[in-house]
Amino acid sequence: MFAFLCSRQLLLLKSRRSQLGFIQQNAFFILKSFASIGLCQSNETQQEEKHSFTVSYLINSCGLSPKSAILASQRMNFENPERPDSVLNLLKENGFTPTQISKIVRVQPMLLLSDPEKTLLPKIEFFRSVGVSSSDLSEILSSNPLLLARSLQKQLIPSYDFLKTVLLVDEKVLATLKRAPRSFLYNVTNNMTPNIAHLRQLGLPQSTISFLVSNYPSEAFAKHTRFVEAVQQVMEMGFNPLKTVFVLAIQVLLKMSKPKLESKLELYKRWGWSEDMALSAFKRHPNCMLLSDGKITKAMDFLVNKMGWPSANIAINPVVLFFSLEKRIMPRFSVIQILQAKGLVKNDLSSGSFILPSEKCFVEKFLIKFQDDVPELLNVYRGKMDLMEVGSQSENARGAKQ
Repeated sequence: MFAFLCSRQLLLLKSRRSQLGFIQQNAFFILKSFASIGLCQSNETQQEEKHSFTVSYLINSCGLSPKSAILASQRMNFENPERPDSVLNLLKENGFTPTQISKIVRVQPMLLLSDPEKTLLPKIEFFRSVGVSSSDLSEILSSNPLLLARSLQKQLIPSYDFLKTVLLVDEKVLATLKRAPRSFLYNVTNNMTPNIAHLRQLGLPQSTISFLVSNYPSEAFAKHTRFVEAVQQVMEMGFNPLKTVFVLAIQVLLKMSKPKLESKLELYKRWGWSEDMALSAFKRHPNCMLLSDGKITKAMDFLVNKMGWPSANIAINPVVLFFSLEKRIMPRFSVIQILQAKGLVKNDLSSGSFILPSEKCFVEKFLIKFQDDVPELLNVYRGKMDLMEVGSQSENARGAKQ
């Protein structure tokens, strides 16, 4: 028993010596691990303080909401306000309002870390040099802060130079910049140049190309393969490349996916159009395919069901689908109903004869001409009276005469 106890004590002693030896041999690594843990905790604390400072700065100096500040701080952090302050000062000195500055920072927070003199100021000076006014410039750049983030030499200047070769005059380039600032962000080499070259190869007039670029830059500089495909479709539909409607059709096809276009055609078919009618309407006014389903349905319902206008006639004059029901079609129809009831115009008067003419022409032909016969016409047209009131007044007038 004694021998067993001695043996057990010796084993315990050896074990302790072994553990102590392990600690002695690995002391450096153990201490290093504890040091690393401490260092990580220290770095995390510094990062938290840095992040906290950034959020506070974005809220107090840039006018961001707490939520926007937190989101922006996830994209960049800083602990020294010197650089951000210099960026904000540059923007203020160049006419940017606090609201515009806040918008720029919210969308492109990394700009706060840019070199104001070497990176931002040259871009502002470039836009001014080509004729952009201070008020327009602050509005353009605050609406599209990405312009300030793009390279001046590799993106902005090449885009301007290319647009100048297409639009020919500075005024049109500036108008395009104001209407669609993103036109300065497209890839010049991969999309801009080949798309315009393709149109020129087809013989499109300069004026038509200029119209497309000025009014629909997003579509004019779409991905080249998609652009060529849309152009081919328009050609196969029989559009004349020499007419402006050719590029109108291109931009519609580029805006719509194939399923969406097919869905729109099905809607028109439900109102009595054949495929040939739909194609005819599209060739006359391509944008009829961009109208919402609700607007098409509402217009067709009134024109066909209330006015009795044949659906086929609407396909011949698709522009009527763009007119306001409340401000144009319904008031004019009310006037014609009164004139027909009094026998002043033919009952079979074509709907197009009073819906399509200009405002001035309609007023002269149907209001001024018959104002002595029906003094209430103008009030009906302006929506101040309805047909029942006109009928009632007419009955009263006849009774008084008797």
